[in-house]
Amino acid sequence: MEQEWLTGGTAAAGGATIEGLGNLHRAPGTQVRVACERPFGLAVVGDCPVTEENLKAALPAVRAGRWAELTRWPGSYWVIADNGRQRFVCGDLAGIRAVYYTPRAEGTAWASQARLLERPLVPDLPMLAARVTVGEHHWPHRTPYEQIRLVPGGFGMLLAPGAPPQLVDVTGVEPVEELHEGAVRFGQALTEAVQHRVRAAGGVVGADLSGGLDSSTAVVLAADAGTVHAVTYTDAYTSGEDMVFASRIAQHTSARHTIATGGDEQLPFGFPAGQPSEGEPVLEAAMYAMDAAYLHPVQGLPLHLTGHGGDIVLDASSSCWVRLLQDGHRREAHRQVTAFARLRNTAPGPYWKALKHAADLGPSGALERAAEALERGPVTPATTVAGWSWCRLGAGASWLTAEGRHQVAALLRHTAHDQQQPEQADEFDQWAALRSAGASARGWAPYSHTLGIRPVYPYLDNQVVRAAFAVPALARRGLVTYKPLLRAALPQLPDWLTSRRSKGSFTAQRIAGIARHRARLDELVHTSPLAASGLIDPAAAGTALAQAARGQSATAIADLHQLLVTCRWLTHQPTAAGAPC
Repeated sequence: MEQEWLTGGTAAAGGATIEGLGNLHRAPGTQVRVACERPFGLAVVGDCPVTEENLKAALPAVRAGRWAELTRWPGSYWVIADNGRQRFVCGDLAGIRAVYYTPRAEGTAWASQARLLERPLVPDLPMLAARVTVGEHHWPHRTPYEQIRLVPGGFGMLLAPGAPPQLVDVTGVEPVEELHEGAVRFGQALTEAVQHRVRAAGGVVGADLSGGLDSSTAVVLAADAGTVHAVTYTDAYTSGEDMVFASRIAQHTSARHTIATGGDEQLPFGFPAGQPSEGEPVLEAAMYAMDAAYLHPVQGLPLHLTGHGGDIVLDASSSCWVRLLQDGHRREAHRQVTAFARLRNTAPGPYWKALKHAADLGPSGALERAAEALERGPVTPATTVAGWSWCRLGAGASWLTAEGRHQVAALLRHTAHDQQQPEQADEFDQWAALRSAGASARGWAPYSHTLGIRPVYPYLDNQVVRAAFAVPALARRGLVTYKPLLRAALPQLPDWLTSRRSKGSFTAQRIAGIARHRARLDELVHTSPLAASGLIDPAAAGTALAQAARGQSATAIADLHQLLVTCRWLTHQPTAAGAPC
């Protein structure tokens, strides 16, 4: 499978030229549609059913600089537009179609992959330490590399001669009042996102089928438009309920269904020989052996559907109750939080206290508070996670050295003083989660290329995201019903599917993988540039690793996962060893 890429400005040339738009180049075989009426030009590059007539009809928007209108077609794609004075470059809302950029004396160079910018790729170690310990979502414009920036999902970039790059908001979400008002639009958008691709493929398509709501829905919609070969991974740690639902969906849709049974060799964190390196650290790097096992039967098919991103658009976090508090609806927030906690046999008191604290602090206050905690000294992580937080100091923060705490605190303070993200908790959280899902998808591209898979992510299409985010997060967060938007949007789905409230997890596999590979993983951390530069204390991380291997520290698993894939990524960077601290 050919990888798609795109370059412009003063970035590396090569590949095929896109006629009519100057120094713009793409990978051979990448789908492109172009319309030009000089001095106006418009190109859509990637997976999009747009026609030349559609593009010509959009040229008035190019002329008027109505850039967001150029991102409303179905699919997943880049848009490049030129009106003779400015050039607009934009990926998708989730950031799968990335736009990296860097300044040059002769102008801004940009590309869909950092390696195409023709500058040294020097890992930004303090930023990587911050991403491991407090999360990547505070810096949506930053990359793992020094001097290379990223256009955040939800924005495009406007370039003009002699002017710095300007970010343009293209989110374009049109809110509705309640769930049922937006459900029809969401159902139509998701159905089109799946089915236009299946019909265009003109043959058998692959699809993940975990048994969860997201992948199951994609398989049901795809089977209505074509022939599906669904694949499922299972092992000794997989939920039996997941397998029951996966088999039932395959039977319901008459899809061909292949089940791959993994063993110890497929456990996470094996990092087998021949595993490709990626442009950024991604969690999926730990799962490569598992992916290789279950995806082999659908290798070489025209496309492969996934349910990735479904959690982001169909559900919402407890940030929606923080938003209620921000808006002054304290009594309603307390009622819902108490009901939610009691339905799950959780004490509502600590949960409620954490949410009130988040509402009182706001994003800037939370970042300042986190920076202060780091500067006071070593962090002792909480043994349990209670409520939603703008900036959580988890287990990873306890692995920082004094120098690491100083560096991460400085980054947090800078962001707190230059806060450009939403002040509303639910909006902040859903865009952070969306960008994280997009980063995960684009980071998996080298793996899909090696495995002969062409993944598509219908839940992350622009119009699907817009339709979902138009529905208030509070309405998407069901107290009793899990993912109520799905049932309302697609009433034709089987009731036994949409009434499912449980969700599978790979935590048991991750613990088993850490136990199996502990010695090698411990060495990976100890020899990492993060340890060599004095940012991470390898002994502290090693203790957490040993505890996780014994199943004693489940709350640290997520942070360990991020640390391990980051350390592995650094070992495959040619400049990592000589990177400045």
